Amino acid sequence: MSQAVKVGIFGTIALVIAALFIWRIEDINPFARGVRRVDAAFGSVAGLDDKAAVRVAGVRIGRVDGIGLDGGRARVTLLLEKPVDLRVGARARIANLGLLGDKYVELDPGPPGAPPLPEGAVLPGETPVSFDQAMAKLDDIATSIQEVTGSLTGAGGAETPISRLVDTLQSTAEEVRLLVAMNREQISGTVRNFEQVSATLARELPVFAERLETLIAQVSEVVGENRQALAGSLANIEEVTAGLKTSVANINQISDKLASGEGTLGKLINSDEAHDELMSTLKSVEGGVGTLTDTLGRVQKLKLDLAFEGYYLSDRSDSHSAFSLDLDPGTGGNRLYRFGVVKAPAGDERTKTQRITVTHPDGSTEISTVETFTSEDSPVLSALFGLKVEHDARLWAGLIEENFGVQVEYPAFDRRLWVDFQAFDFDRENDRDPHLRLATRWFVRPNLYLMGGYDDPLESDLKSIFFGGGLRWNDDNLKYLLGSVPRGF
Repeated sequence: MSQAVKVGIFGTIALVIAALFIWRIEDINPFARGVRRVDAAFGSVAGLDDKAAVRVAGVRIGRVDGIGLDGGRARVTLLLEKPVDLRVGARARIANLGLLGDKYVELDPGPPGAPPLPEGAVLPGETPVSFDQAMAKLDDIATSIQEVTGSLTGAGGAETPISRLVDTLQSTAEEVRLLVAMNREQISGTVRNFEQVSATLARELPVFAERLETLIAQVSEVVGENRQALAGSLANIEEVTAGLKTSVANINQISDKLASGEGTLGKLINSDEAHDELMSTLKSVEGGVGTLTDTLGRVQKLKLDLAFEGYYLSDRSDSHSAFSLDLDPGTGGNRLYRFGVVKAPAGDERTKTQRITVTHPDGSTEISTVETFTSEDSPVLSALFGLKVEHDARLWAGLIEENFGVQVEYPAFDRRLWVDFQAFDFDRENDRDPHLRLATRWFVRPNLYLMGGYDDPLESDLKSIFFGGGLRWNDDNLKYLLGSVPRGF
């Protein structure tokens, strides 16, 4: 099979793969029937991306097909690819797939029996509580707990409500003692009055006892007539008393445990060490929440760009392909990192030196040196450190195809055209000039580009014009592709 046929087959396969990726990334479905568009209005759509899933009861029925502003509210266009019976009263809600999952739109079709939703109606939207709002609530709770514990203990000997209560009780007891001392004579008179009352009772007690006996006889007669009703009442009183005894016993048991320092609350009341451990735990929770917030913020700022490209060297009848990964820490600086694997013609060049010893018939020897230059079409690695400069240009330095080199990338036409110049391998074998490469990339779609350029112009036997194409995905595209993979995979 000729080289041209191989290149043609490779190019066809690459175009088919590129078409499939474009089909999938752009979410093109030419076979969809009965597609319906519905608009929903939200107070905020933070975190919701274009082409996010639209679900009913967790089942995907469509996708988001545009997000814009309508006054001070966000207006989201929903493309429904499956038939859904929307009724008056239908609502839209933004939800998450798990704690850190992608956001999607959940539809509530409305109450059964309601009139069908008219065309052009805008669904009211609900936005869930954001992660920042939840963190603020948790911070308020921690602050309230600190205030409560501070009021119980009184940091640094400060006066607390409990200490003020104890001082009040002591003051009241002192006032009662002084009151008794000041009214000692009146108390003595009261005791004499009690003695007189006792004497009176001694005189009147026989009469009172006789009358009491008469009363008891009458009560006995009444009790005899209402014995059954009285027995039922006494049984009810016994049940209530038994319940009160159980409650009192439980209260006594709880108070004993609190007084002896048993249980969490008892230790907290009686032990300064338990209080200190509680305060330390609350501070640890507060620090952990802050660390988690910072970590999630840094992960969300990290940006990835993944690219695969290939081109054909027409003068050399050979091909070149590369896979690269760009990392942007997103920390507010201008640093960039790039890692790649390249399959280039003559990618691994080596010089092998052999020493050959020849012995002549007369016994003399002659040593000759033979140098053999070899090149292998094998994968090589690239690793570059980059900086962003003015006009979004990028300067790179590091390893290009396992040789030191520099690279400059410059955008034009609103970043649709990129001009790329590379210079590397400054110490080539056989005193060759440095390897230079000029390439241009034209983005026909955000994720698809065509490329062409001139490779190794300083070497007459290696220079060649090339042309090809490539695919590029950013972190949003990768997140969408991973979210679209069926759960059974």
